[in-house]
Amino acid sequence: MIIVVCPGQGSQTPGFLSPWIEDPGARELLASLSHAAETDLLTHGTVSNADTIRDTAIAQPLIVAAGILTLNALRASGHLDRVGGIAGHSVGEFTAAAGARVLDPEDAVRLVGLRGRAMAEAAALVPTGMSAIIGGEMTDIMARLDELSLFPANYNGGGQLVVAGELTALAALAANPPAGTRVIGLPVAGAFHTMYMTSAVEALRAAAAPLSPRDPSLTLWTNNDGSVVTDGERFRDLLVGQVSSPVRWDLCMESFASAGVTAIIEVAPAGALVGLAKRGLKGVPTFAIKTPDDLVGARELIDSLA
Repeated sequence: MIIVVCPGQGSQTPGFLSPWIEDPGARELLASLSHAAETDLLTHGTVSNADTIRDTAIAQPLIVAAGILTLNALRASGHLDRVGGIAGHSVGEFTAAAGARVLDPEDAVRLVGLRGRAMAEAAALVPTGMSAIIGGEMTDIMARLDELSLFPANYNGGGQLVVAGELTALAALAANPPAGTRVIGLPVAGAFHTMYMTSAVEALRAAAAPLSPRDPSLTLWTNNDGSVVTDGERFRDLLVGQVSSPVRWDLCMESFASAGVTAIIEVAPAGALVGLAKRGLKGVPTFAIKTPDDLVGARELIDSLA
């Protein structure tokens, strides 16, 4: 089973959409997604600097739009319909929802635009952030988190845990990390997937309620517990709840293994999830689509395995 994965916040880099919009059709789609997100994705994806696109309200719709451009290209060639399933990490679940036709692309980006703005507002209430912890023993890590009132936010598998909380506590963690670990600060402006995002959940729930999601056209896994979701309305509700609950990407990868994954293909802006797969799904081929030129290799991989 070939599985397409969709990255989350922090995967964006300045100018990464420039090669994608050389195609007039992709440029037109990006304009439509910009209107839905109420954000100038064309500017932010081509000329805005790193600090600008680090802003949660900009980064989230930008990442989802990039994934949708990738999925649209794979679907146009008939290759997306030949993969076994799809999943997204954090905000990447909205990309996956569009890829599995649970939500229309414009509705997915419209919700993400609101999600990003609501999470930015929630993050502004208290100075918070996120850090990755590499290695170590989970019992030691959890004990240190309790001492500092920090929260596990992303269980990424492969020996990586992302934690979140107040910046002073994250600084203390970096200064005195648990034994055998390395702590890396992440370029995100808030304690996502924790109680600090409660107000954003309520805003997103109100916006998502009028939508009529469809049941997935592809096998679709949830960050909630790594299970397959077959009901579109349930997936919509899970998209809302995951704003303040931990991402269980470790359980998603366990489910991929149980499903007999034969390859992982990551859509733009790719890199982070294939890195996790190389550690958590050792021996499974991976492919990162970073630019339109990479679509050739992705299609060839699908042709060889599907």
